[in-house]
Amino acid sequence: MIELNKDRLVISFPDLHRDARMTIEFQRTLRIPDDGKAYALPPGLGNFPLRHVDDAAERVPEDWLEHGGVMLPMYQAEALWLNFSSWFMGRGSAYPFAVKIAAGKINAITGEPWKNGLNRDPQDYLVVPEQPWLDGYCVEKGVIRQFVAMPLGSGYSAEEQITGVAEHGGVQIVAYPMKREAYERLSKDRARYAEAGEFTKLFSVGSPGSMGLAAGGRMRQKIYDDSYSFEDWDLGHASRCFVHIANSMVWRSITGKAPPTVPPTAKEYTQAGLPWFDLYDSDMQALDGAKPLDGLKSVKQLGEEKGDVPLPENDSVEPLNVKKLRHGLKKQQVREWVAES
Repeated sequence: MIELNKDRLVISFPDLHRDARMTIEFQRTLRIPDDGKAYALPPGLGNFPLRHVDDAAERVPEDWLEHGGVMLPMYQAEALWLNFSSWFMGRGSAYPFAVKIAAGKINAITGEPWKNGLNRDPQDYLVVPEQPWLDGYCVEKGVIRQFVAMPLGSGYSAEEQITGVAEHGGVQIVAYPMKREAYERLSKDRARYAEAGEFTKLFSVGSPGSMGLAAGGRMRQKIYDDSYSFEDWDLGHASRCFVHIANSMVWRSITGKAPPTVPPTAKEYTQAGLPWFDLYDSDMQALDGAKPLDGLKSVKQLGEEKGDVPLPENDSVEPLNVKKLRHGLKKQQVREWVAES
């Protein structure tokens, strides 16, 4: 079952286990410079508004109705990241999920076209709660390219670069819970899940107007290897959701409301002395990048080829205020000093 609650997707399997519940937030963020450097993690600036597609049936494109799901607004060249959590108040453990994420039905981990089910070799999914967030396409080990919205049909999206067709756009999600017996076996050791913790970077030719996700700047982020047995995942239970992305004008015409204001630029944010983030994740193993995704041309690269200027205000920055976040340590383990910092 999927519900929309306070601009969050809530995925649950109450018939499997009362604890089998997770949330996904679509976070607004600043666009990191597309300059070849690998940046620290940018902040979250609040959730994108999410709305039911069916609530605007008379005003959304026909193919959106066929897919169902939810919709959110983005400006051209705006960035987003996904925040995952399966921790809830009053519960001493987090229920594990295997989650597949695609953009334009291109898997964001492997670069392969969408397939149902899970694949372990190569791993085509991420594991929650071990993976707290996803900011972009996995292009190499420990590096992603940021999700950046571009008009579907303009040739910039990963979908168009890999398939040659602008058909789907948006974001596709499917979540598979852990089997009940595997969770109950693991939950006997509460400390195993306490190691993961819960983190946030927050402070206090498709349809006209549809957006796809292109490859932006490079960012330091690991996609973690699945440390569980593959047989622990319950492939008989799955929840799927299509997240449509509308440009700002289409959002206004559908909802009658303005989208959120444009985020600050990376230069403005850095000059204000506000923090970036670096995840200290101990010895957690990362997946290798996917060759199809490593071959993506970034928005800047394609713009230069096309003679366009799709990225306004793409100045390089030198973040000085970088906060280190603890992740993947044992319950009593102290994060050690890193000499070069």
